[in-house]
Amino acid sequence: MKKVLGSLPGLLLALPFSVMAAEPVATVTAAVNTATAAAAPTVSSGVAGQLTQLVFGLLFVLGLIFFLAWLLRRVQQAGPAGKGQVIDIIGSRALGPRDRLMLVQVGNEQILLGISPGTITALHVLKEPVQVPGGTEKSTPEFAQRLMELLGKDQKDKK
Repeated sequence: MKKVLGSLPGLLLALPFSVMAAEPVATVTAAVNTATAAAAPTVSSGVAGQLTQLVFGLLFVLGLIFFLAWLLRRVQQAGPAGKGQVIDIIGSRALGPRDRLMLVQVGNEQILLGISPGTITALHVLKEPVQVPGGTEKSTPEFAQRLMELLGKDQKDKK
């Protein structure tokens, strides 16, 4: 007897929630007769009805995720786009899979930074700013350039 009572919580967890929440058959029959007498529309509780409810629920959740992502993007773009920024990334070079050098400009100073996992080290403060070829136009990374060439798109189409 103790063995059966001890495994009762495990059995209850194994049962679907719809079985545990089911009403007695007599009550369900009385409710169906009352609903039929009142001419209320009945909802299909078969597999097709459950599948339809599942699909609509999934579409609702996916729609909500896309809407929130769109809303977040709009809110982030509403802030000053590039205005008021005091730190600009001039250039970056990968030294290994996790290490890189980065040249940043803060005000009128340019600083060479060494970046590795968990640390950022100022390596050198340049006395004279480095002139970047191409001016204000940002260069496209090599991979993106190659991909555009393979797809047949020209850099002029990007603007």
